[in-house]
Parts: sequence; structure tokens; C-alpha cells
Amino acid sequence: MSWWGKVLGTAFGFALGGPLGALLGTVVGHQFDKGLKLVTGQTMDREQIQMAFFTATFSVMGRLAKADGRVSRQEISFAQAVMQQMALQPEQKQVAIDLFRQGKEDDFDLEGVLEQFRSVVGRRSTLMRMFLEIQLQAAYADGALHAAERELLIEIFRLLGFSRAEFAHLDAMTRAARDFAGRGPGAAGGMGRAPRKDLVKEAYEVLGVKADASDAEIKRAYRRLMSQHHPDKLVSRGLPEEMMKIATEKTQEIKNAYEMIKETRGTR
Repeated sequence: MSWWGKVLGTAFGFALGGPLGALLGTVVGHQFDKGLKLVTGQTMDREQIQMAFFTATFSVMGRLAKADGRVSRQEISFAQAVMQQMALQPEQKQVAIDLFRQGKEDDFDLEGVLEQFRSVVGRRSTLMRMFLEIQLQAAYADGALHAAERELLIEIFRLLGFSRAEFAHLDAMTRAARDFAGRGPGAAGGMGRAPRKDLVKEAYEVLGVKADASDAEIKRAYRRLMSQHHPDKLVSRGLPEEMMKIATEKTQEIKNAYEMIKETRGTR
């Protein structure tokens, strides 16, 4: 049974309990308080992780959208775009919308949600990273990262066990990927023209390497990122199947950046 089937069904033993279970239970009308309590050593199955990822993604996205005091049209559009990208069923889309709204509420338990999410995900660092990338993309939906959003993101990173330096690194890569996706290979103009210096600079930032890195260092960075974002690997670790397209598009961005760097260097 899929994670969504378990949410709709009566298998409350697969429910999450805790803040995540309370959120999900509220929006789907189930009582999950008798579900899994995340006791020490409890083994999570993939469907439970997928359930937690979906719930945390949209509720925390709602909290981020409200961080600067108002929810912009662009931020709502980004959340809707993610839902469309996932090709959610009507019932799933409504749950995602309701979770987004729950995240905007003053009594939203961000710390509790993220602590439970971290416990559920465990050592699956690539899955955690994907979650953070989605939140960063949501924060930049209106074209800028406001001070309140930045501070909240730093807090989200901290609660999930990531440092300020790791935030700065992933933030730079996200900004570069956002710009590169709109102007790089595959965008209007493609690679038929000589790439501009700033676009090449963004390609390096997408891979998280410096322009003076060796060919070997760049190849290692490329392979590491491709492995981290491999859709099948992420789904096997607990990424909801509906989010495979997001991971696939990310791998395409990484490939495009790598190809541009190789082209400018004249390497294969």
C-alpha cells in the first residue's frame, strides 16, 4: 500500500503520532494519536517517511511564507507549482493546501515538527538536503530572501542538524541554480551562443565549486550531486513518489551546469 493509501485507510498503526501526525490528522480528519510514537529505536518504513516528508514540506513552506509578515502571491504560486509538478490527486492537493495553511497559523509548532521530522528521517542526509532545497526555493519564490526568512531558514537548518556554513553553502547553490535554470542550457537561447561570464560563474556555483577547481574536483562534485539527487535513490530512502519529477529536474540542472563548464574548458 502506498503512503497515501495508508493515510486514507484505517491502518492507524502506520500513522506518525506527534506534531506531524497531529497536523496530518487534522487536515484529513483522522485521529492519529494512537499511531507510532517514535520511541527510541523504532524502525520507520518507507511509507512512514514519505508521509512525514510530505507533511513537513508543505507545513514548513507555509511557515516560511508567513515569516516576513505577509504571504505573497509568488509564494502561493510556488507552493501551487510544486503541487502541480507532483501531479497530485485532487484529495492530495487539498491536503497539501491545508498543511500550507496550518503552517501559517500562530500556534504552528515548527520546532516540534522539525524535531520529529529529523527523528523520522534519521541518517538519510540526502533526503534531508532535498527537503531543505525545496524550502530554500520556496523562500526565493518572490525573487528575494528577506531578513526574517533568512533567520527562519537558519533556524530550520539548525533544528535539522545543519550549521550556518552549510546553510550559506546550500543557499548560494540554490540562488545560482535558480538563475541558471532560467538562462542556461535548455532555456531561451540555449548553448548556441558563447555563454556569458556570469552564467558560467553560476554554473560553477550550481556544482558548489570554485572556478579555479581542477577538472577532477569538478567531476567529483558533479558525480556527488548526481548521486545525492538521483530520483530512484531518493524514493528508496523515503521521498514521496510524487516528488520524483522535482528530483529529476534538479539532476537536469546539474547536468546542464556541468556541460557548460566542460564546454568553456574544452574538456570532455
